[in-house]
Amino acid sequence: MMFKVPRGTKDLLPVETGSWQAVESLIRETCRLYRYEEIRTPVFEQTELFTRSVGDTTDIVQKEMYTFEDRGGRSLTLRPEGTAPVVRAFVENKLFGSPDQPVKLYYMGPMFRYERQQAGRYRQFVQFGVEAIGSDSPAIDAEVISLAMDVYQRAGLKDLRLVINSLGDKESRNAHREALIRHFEPSIGEFCSDCQNRLQKNPLRILDCKVDRDHPLMKTAPALTDYLNEESAAYFEEVKTSLDALGIEYVVDPNLVRGLDYYNHTAFEIMSTSDGFGAITTLCGGGRYNGLSEEIGGPEAPGIGFAMSIERFLMALEAEGKMPETESKLDAFIVALDEESRKEAVKILGNLRREGIAADMDYMGRKMKAQMKAADRQKAGHVIVIGEDELKNGAAGVKNMADGTQETVEFARLAEALKSRS
Repeated sequence: MMFKVPRGTKDLLPVETGSWQAVESLIRETCRLYRYEEIRTPVFEQTELFTRSVGDTTDIVQKEMYTFEDRGGRSLTLRPEGTAPVVRAFVENKLFGSPDQPVKLYYMGPMFRYERQQAGRYRQFVQFGVEAIGSDSPAIDAEVISLAMDVYQRAGLKDLRLVINSLGDKESRNAHREALIRHFEPSIGEFCSDCQNRLQKNPLRILDCKVDRDHPLMKTAPALTDYLNEESAAYFEEVKTSLDALGIEYVVDPNLVRGLDYYNHTAFEIMSTSDGFGAITTLCGGGRYNGLSEEIGGPEAPGIGFAMSIERFLMALEAEGKMPETESKLDAFIVALDEESRKEAVKILGNLRREGIAADMDYMGRKMKAQMKAADRQKAGHVIVIGEDELKNGAAGVKNMADGTQETVEFARLAEALKSRS
């Protein structure tokens, strides 16, 4: 039988991975500028980590997690998002004891959700995210948002829209919760079963419903910003002041709700406004999660972060015609004319590579004409020809493919000669 890639996943072939590597390099360099260091966590965790942190009323926990029981009877889950594992690592490894606070981390790797496949959404997908843990300063919220915007703008994207909101503190959220229940309860029978289940447990999730998003009551639902207490309102104003200072444009959307239960205070999304991007415009989302560390057994450690899809990042680059150029450089291609020449070519190839020169040769036993075509196809900078005469003289013919000039170079000086021309 012929095996195929599992539904909701895809192979990344060499023609695509160059773009991925370019984006990943840009991300790592931006994180270096902001002093965020990489952390790597396992791709699976204890299931309870996600049910406690993400929230058992969210779509992720109820419908999308890949959960399994291992041979020891433990319930494990392939990570659907990156924040909970990073905070777990922060607590378990006592990073809260570091003298340098907040602890600023970034991650990049595969996540897993059982979602309906659509453009830019897969069941295995790659996320880049940052987490700044240990500070409750509004200025660090602005820094995190700035980092996300910088990544996109450094890649050349211009059609971007930053939307922000405040989810308030616990007191504000409780007041808003009661208002939502009063608003939706009389007509809750008109909503989907998920919304009906969420009314008493977590009515904020109703606003995030994909099934009933066009229901008239959604447009008239109480805005959380109308229920912010004085402290939460002041915090949000400071975040906006910091964004203004950084010259970052934004829109306040009172209906913005992030799909994870651990968010509070600042929430934000970055969207593509490019005409060619598609119906689902969100590129990146994040927010503050004070209390998450305590929820999973750690000390008080306020945090903020975001996650962005690399797949959707690349879609946005393509929509704006900003895909990175990823042509790999081949410095030299060795053309060997007979069996003895091939033996010498193997030796020379190894020497060139050890000197940091990108080089290749024919392994298919092709004739000289076909080998020259292969060199041209691979856009080699130089072709090194070795045949019977070259073996006798200990020197190869070297052709510059850009201008067609040729010269004879001793085998021992090939690396030196190629370096002088680069």
